[in-house]
Amino acid sequence: MITRFITPRLLDDLMHVPVCVLVGPRQVGKTTLAQQIRPQIATESIYLDLELITDAEVLTNAESFLGNYEGQCVIIDEVQRKPELFSLLRALVDRNRRPGRFLLLGSASPDLIRHSADSLAGRVSYLELAPFSLSEVENQVVWQEHWFKGGFPEPLLATAQRAGRWIDNFISAFVERDLRPLGYQIATPTLTRLLRMLTTVHGNILNSSDLSRSMGVSVPTISGYLDLLEGGFLIHRLPPYFANVSKRLVKSPKLYIRDSGILHRLARIRSLDDLQTHILVGASWEGYVIEQLRRTAFETDFYFYRTQAGAECDLFVILPDGKKACIEIKFSDTPKLTRGFYESVIDLQPDFRYVIVPQGYTYITAEGVTVCPLPVFLQTVWSGWMTHL
Repeated sequence: MITRFITPRLLDDLMHVPVCVLVGPRQVGKTTLAQQIRPQIATESIYLDLELITDAEVLTNAESFLGNYEGQCVIIDEVQRKPELFSLLRALVDRNRRPGRFLLLGSASPDLIRHSADSLAGRVSYLELAPFSLSEVENQVVWQEHWFKGGFPEPLLATAQRAGRWIDNFISAFVERDLRPLGYQIATPTLTRLLRMLTTVHGNILNSSDLSRSMGVSVPTISGYLDLLEGGFLIHRLPPYFANVSKRLVKSPKLYIRDSGILHRLARIRSLDDLQTHILVGASWEGYVIEQLRRTAFETDFYFYRTQAGAECDLFVILPDGKKACIEIKFSDTPKLTRGFYESVIDLQPDFRYVIVPQGYTYITAEGVTVCPLPVFLQTVWSGWMTHL
């Protein structure tokens, strides 16, 4: 059994907050985690899956049914299929604010589950369960395999051919089973076409106008599609850091397809050998590293930094204690740092300066920058920064 990074935080929230919402993409292990922690919840619990007709029917008169289980933790899976529940849960919690009353599992972000954030404000904690991080599976797979296949449980353990078919089905299921029940109308071929197009801008500054021309739709439509993809945990828009107002800064976000396995399938990269010689390899590695850090972080802010004059940092991180780190990401065992990185260090004055590479030795350059392989960085540096949370 693989221990998920967020398990201690989820159990702690269940001891202090009336409603805990565990969100994340479909088939990432939310149900498995909920079932695993049931023996550790302070009260007895019941489990309902709204994709099962019988379970959905018992909530036809939800107020009466849930009132019968006021002393238990009610776990409701695929809660996005019944967004009207949130207003009722608010009323029930206001009558009895006992911690751990409800654990809700959803395959869409709170922004996509209409009214959920507003209905439960002040009564709820949200946690995201991402696909397996490298830190969670480092004893089961090597980092190269995890990078190529991504972190979703089934494709990670499957052959490359089977993993590709799974990803194709996953994208279709995202449209048919997650978006449509929420009232969002987008055809699967349209979404797949957009995702394939996004592989060409992965790791680059987002230009919605270029995407709208390529797709033949308006900029607001493209923006709406991107909101859906981000709300479904398929993409991430990394914001720029704006603190230095005296500089002319790049103000658009950078775009990443979050799971590297999905990225490689969409880009038609069939093997790890193909990836190592593909034009996308550097951008893929950059996105992979950023996602591994995001999957194992709480209360941490992630940005990139770029000025019109050429100062640039792949990742600027503000840690929970307020300290800052400039991180450059290079797919090379002997990375060469540009003048732009050193200029970003002068601008940002970070507490830490790192270059993350795939493998090799950890060492400090003459300029005081630490070069560190990703597995070592996650095990020693990053885990140390996160231990007090």
